[in-house]
Parts: sequence; structure tokens; C-alpha cells
Amino acid sequence: MAFTPNLSDYDRFVIAFSGGKDSTACFLRLLELGVPIERIELWHHDIDGRENPHFRMDWPSTPDYCRKFAHAFGVRLYFSWKQGGFEGEMLKENARTRATSFEMPEGVREAGGDRGDIGTRRRFPQVSADLRVRWCSPYLKIDVGSKAITNQDRFLAGKTLFISGERAEESPGRARYAEFEPHRTDTRNSKVKRQRRWVDHWRPVHKWSTAQVWEIIERWRVVAHPAYFLGWGRLSCFMCIFGSPNQWASIREIASDRFEQTALYEEEFGCTINRTESVRQRAARGKPYRMNPWDIRQALAEEYIAPIILPDGADWQLPAGAFGENDGPC
Repeated sequence: MAFTPNLSDYDRFVIAFSGGKDSTACFLRLLELGVPIERIELWHHDIDGRENPHFRMDWPSTPDYCRKFAHAFGVRLYFSWKQGGFEGEMLKENARTRATSFEMPEGVREAGGDRGDIGTRRRFPQVSADLRVRWCSPYLKIDVGSKAITNQDRFLAGKTLFISGERAEESPGRARYAEFEPHRTDTRNSKVKRQRRWVDHWRPVHKWSTAQVWEIIERWRVVAHPAYFLGWGRLSCFMCIFGSPNQWASIREIASDRFEQTALYEEEFGCTINRTESVRQRAARGKPYRMNPWDIRQALAEEYIAPIILPDGADWQLPAGAFGENDGPC
């Protein structure tokens, strides 16, 4: 049976919001449980950063989809990112990992970048459950979110519930996650009073099926991210390292320039993402999804122009990828 903490105990609710179905379901569940909208914050980790990278991994439409989603519901949205983004971290050579930038009520702040080991990457994250080699998740998401919490004094007052959308159905690894536990930034037992930070971590849809996720999205008449309408079953990066042969074939068809950049980087590094196959080989084994030209334009545009919440009388549609390939982080 799913666990629900006593939500009245918390002063703020921070949702790690990708724009995907699971984080959307987390937000909608909070609303259905009666959490006041003014206590909720959506946090989106911008994988590609803000430094105008030459190479991008994520869907171009994702940041603006998140903005339009937040505006439609009247909820606060804060962006955070590793300076230099995915490409900067991937090309790191004899250097430390760069600083993190994050938005907060007072503006933008940065933290980190001046400590840690000097090292070299010069390779993509590898397909693995080991976060030491699948570095995109810890360096561009987990660590970025943690720095945004530990470097804001407002989290030293009151109690925070951090919420993320991992589900047991997605993988054996995620099935082992706890539904509820102290967050990695929690310091409630610190001997130094001014350093105590009460942060719990809740995964409210951990025991949910994919069908349950889509049911709550339909109930609120939310239009899903464009990637789902193209056929993707999960919203990871556009060129997620866990992409299936069909997804790589689809990327090659609708964004050949970005696909080619990925292939050339693999060749330059002498190390493929999948270790046993290059993206060219994976795409050759796949079959592109049947994609509508409008959905392609919307997914690859930096401005999201479709509705977020359908008006009464409009037909809500289950996306083509709703129950599609479950490829994504394990």
C-alpha cells in the first residue's frame, strides 16, 4: 500500500519537475491531497545549461513546456543548471567540475566549482546503473538540486518535503528505492543549531502503474509533453543514453544534425555510449516511430505553443507513446 506522510507537517514542497508524466503526476497528486499551491515549488534542472552550448542533449521544447505548465497552474518554477551544461561536463579535461547556478526567490546564485578533484571525462555517460560512469544523473540533476537546497538559508527554517517521480515499475533498481526517507541534504540532527535543515524525500507515485499515472493526467486534462506524442514512453533527454534502437532511428530521421554530432563525438572519444554499439549501429537496427509533422515541430521548437490544460469540451488524447518503450534511466 502506498505511503503518504502527514503533509500538514511541511512548510514547503519542492518537486523535481522534468515536464514528464511522472513528475506531473506527483504535482497533481499534491493538489488532490489538498496541498496549497502557494507552498509548492517546481524545480527543473536544465541539462544543457544557459551558456549556449554547441551540442545539446535535451528536447528543445522542455524548458518552455515547464514554464507554460507552471504558468497554467499558477505555481512557482525555479530553474537550476550546471554551468556549461552537459557538453561542458562531457568535454572536461584536466579541470574541476563547474559551478552550479540556481534560481531562487531573490534571483540567481551560484555555488561550487572551486573544490573537488581535477579530472578528465572526454566521453559520454555510459549505459550503467553505476552513477560513477553514468555521470549525467549525479552531476546534472542530483548534485545540482542538492546545491540549490544547501545554499539557501530559507531551507534552514521549517520543514521541506522534496518530491520526485521514480516508480518501481520502471526498473529493478528503482523498485528498491524507498518511498519515504530523509533527503540527502537533511541535517536535522546537526549539533550546530544554525546548520539544521529538515528535508524529507517522498516518492508519491513509486507504487503506481503507468496506467495510474495517465489516469490522473487525464483527470486534470493536462496535455503531455510533445515527446510522448512522437512515440517516446518516457521523458528523459532527447538523446538519452538509454535510447532504444527505434528511438535512435527516430532521432536520425527528425534531427539528423544532432544525431551526427553525437556519432562524431563517439568516434572522437573512441568510446561509444552503449559500449557494444555505436549510435549509428543502434539506429541501423531500429525503425523510426510514425510521427506527425506537427508533433515533430512542437517537440523540436524552443517555444511551446500548444495548451497545457484542455478547455471543457475538447477531447483529451492519450499520446502515442503512453505505453510505449520504457527506455530511460534504470
